[in-house]
Amino acid sequence: MASSPDTSKTTKLERYNSYIRRVNSTKLLAASSKLLFRVTLLVALILIFFFTFHYPPLSDNPAASGHHLHTTSHLLSSAFYGGGAQWEKEVRRSSTPRRANGFSVLVTGAGGFVGTHCSLALKKRGDGVLGLDNFNTYYDPSLKRARQKMLKQHEIFIVEGDLNDGELLAKLFDIVPFTHILHLAAQAGVRYAMENPQSYVSSNIAGFVNLLEVAKNADPQPAIVWASSSSVYGLNTENPFSESHRTDQPASLYAATKKAGEEIAHTYNHIYGLSITGLRFFTVYGPWGRPDMAYFFFTKDILQGKAINIYQTHDNKEVARDFTFIDDIVKGCLGAVDTAEKSTGKGGKKRGPAQLRVYNLGNTSPVTVGKLVSILESLLNVKAKKHVIKMPRNGDVPYTHANVSLAYNDFGYKPTTDLSTGLRKFVKWYVSYYGIQSRVKGSNPSA
Repeated sequence: MASSPDTSKTTKLERYNSYIRRVNSTKLLAASSKLLFRVTLLVALILIFFFTFHYPPLSDNPAASGHHLHTTSHLLSSAFYGGGAQWEKEVRRSSTPRRANGFSVLVTGAGGFVGTHCSLALKKRGDGVLGLDNFNTYYDPSLKRARQKMLKQHEIFIVEGDLNDGELLAKLFDIVPFTHILHLAAQAGVRYAMENPQSYVSSNIAGFVNLLEVAKNADPQPAIVWASSSSVYGLNTENPFSESHRTDQPASLYAATKKAGEEIAHTYNHIYGLSITGLRFFTVYGPWGRPDMAYFFFTKDILQGKAINIYQTHDNKEVARDFTFIDDIVKGCLGAVDTAEKSTGKGGKKRGPAQLRVYNLGNTSPVTVGKLVSILESLLNVKAKKHVIKMPRNGDVPYTHANVSLAYNDFGYKPTTDLSTGLRKFVKWYVSYYGIQSRVKGSNPSA
């Protein structure tokens, strides 16, 4: 009789092999974990190194870490802002001057009324122009997009971005050594400040500071020309308004933010050596203008047969404005740019006294709102339905009148367009842009 097989040895062998497999698996898992940890640590160190050298804080000196280090990051970082290499190519091309000793100008608010006209004038004479605009919805964005399209036809590129995006601003200065900034971006409008006050603080104060922060660290530092406002004169009763008059009684939040901007400009000039020129615009009007301005919505309402409100002061005086045509404002802006001295700082440190200026840019001939309406009635060949009412207490002032002798003496500013001539040009543009066929005088584009 055969004996039964001895299974004890087989069982022991299987247990031993199982043990060996578990030991090997544990060793493999431990080795894998160590490898994964080391790879993760290496990747983390690489990322820290990358962001330390390619995205320095705004308070650091960009020149300190070497401009060549930033150059290697262009392709990757520009991809965040609109299309990588092609986006960067557009930025460079648009900002490169075409005339000898031409300027390279960053125009903020380039999709706006004054920004569009100034961009075209700078480009026409051979300067490099790069626009920046956030295309907000304060008024019809389609009008801003139409301006953008017009600028594109003249090879002017607008970067879509916000003043409060410090990383974007730093990126633009990394790509382009701007000689000048023409800072026209702002939250405009006196009455809207009662509805959305935070937008004025965000744009006119925080945005301005952000721009100055980037400019102070740029190498070279650009000269800055920026739009203040005649609103800073507030409750001032001296006429005509002169730059030496008091501006410590703002009548609106908009005016207060512009006055704050002038004080902030003084601070950055004093500490960091930035060359800064502020321009106090007086009621700018003309083709491609802002729909929130009286001349614009009066034209719209008159053509549509709607009633318009004409304000009087509480002592029954007519409201008057120093209406200034856009072409005259553009000449003033370019005159300020051309006479702006170089900033004196480097690496965020002042090396010597820097230029600090403020100028009125107006027409010097106040016209009542009633006279404005009469001119529009004549040009539109339509009688307006007028409601004469008391001026509400919404921040508007009853009267503005510019003394421009300082701008005339320093860069030859001399307005030449009277209100009738300027409104005729505006109405001609208005009926053409909106495709209105009516009884409007001179509405024929060939007229």
